[in-house]
Amino acid sequence: MADTAGEGPQGGPYFNKERVKYSPEEEAKLERQHFWRIIDAFKFYRVHIQEHVKRAERQFQSLPQRHQNLLPAVQSNLARISQCADHNQEVLQAIIHNSIDMFENIEYGERVSVLVPGAGLGRLAWEIARLGYICQGNEWSFFMLFSSNFVLNRCEMVNSLTLYPWIHQFSNNKKSIDQTRPIRFPDVNPQSLPLDSDFSMVAGDFLEVYTDPESWDCVATCFFIDTAHNVIQYVETIWKILKPGGVWINLGPLLYHFENMANELSVELSYEDIRTAMVKLGFHIEVEKESVQTTYTENDRSMLRYVYDCVFFVARKPGELYFNCQEDDQLQNSPPAAKSPRREGTDCLT
Repeated sequence: MADTAGEGPQGGPYFNKERVKYSPEEEAKLERQHFWRIIDAFKFYRVHIQEHVKRAERQFQSLPQRHQNLLPAVQSNLARISQCADHNQEVLQAIIHNSIDMFENIEYGERVSVLVPGAGLGRLAWEIARLGYICQGNEWSFFMLFSSNFVLNRCEMVNSLTLYPWIHQFSNNKKSIDQTRPIRFPDVNPQSLPLDSDFSMVAGDFLEVYTDPESWDCVATCFFIDTAHNVIQYVETIWKILKPGGVWINLGPLLYHFENMANELSVELSYEDIRTAMVKLGFHIEVEKESVQTTYTENDRSMLRYVYDCVFFVARKPGELYFNCQEDDQLQNSPPAAKSPRREGTDCLT
């Protein structure tokens, strides 16, 4: 990538990375290299966990014998963690096995179409498709894509698989058994979509994949917009790809992914600033709640738990555009529908 240097907050440089245009052969080579790096990460999961276990064992064995005698359950718990890691590795091996021929883009049809960028493991997109909408999930991370491909295309029974997700957390455990407790998935049958459903997943960068104007009836973003280097680019892209009258539904915090990351451009805007840009661009805020508390992959038995105080909104791209990026004094003369009042208690669209 080509780097465009600027002045950082401490006087140091930051870099706005312009995407380099590669030949198709170079693109294919880079894609293969990245693909196999992620495969290796899945393959060496057990090695990584076992290193943690061995370190914990060494630390425990370094204690005086009288201290070890006071902690009779520690070594048996570490043995359980090791066994759980072995089991998790079996699931990951199944994911790897089914991650070769997974990038097939399916065109969407004429019904109401919903795009879910940053779809992760695909659950939200799957639920939307189950309701009868055409739905396409978009994801960039191979970690997410490999796993979602396995669950969506290979799992056929409810709670047929088991993982031990908390074995990596050696701190804030009230009980030793909490660290090795299992979870079972999937909690629904992914193959139970209606026969006429239109559901697909597309791999790639949101800003690069979705460039066709006025092509989606709805864009649903969940814990997504803070993954941007420049969130206004996301806002502009969503505006561009929405059909006139289309809606943007958003829920999430603003935990900017590239904040404090060396040599990465990261523009950390407040929700107030993002909202102002949305309205200036032309969006009508129809529903808005600035305090929706939720969790994210939380261990409900941990002594340390995080709660996000999220923003939820529904914004519409007007069917008839009568202003575009006008100043506030010009907006005063716009029709009433162009204004965006706060509706704290609104639970449905008006």
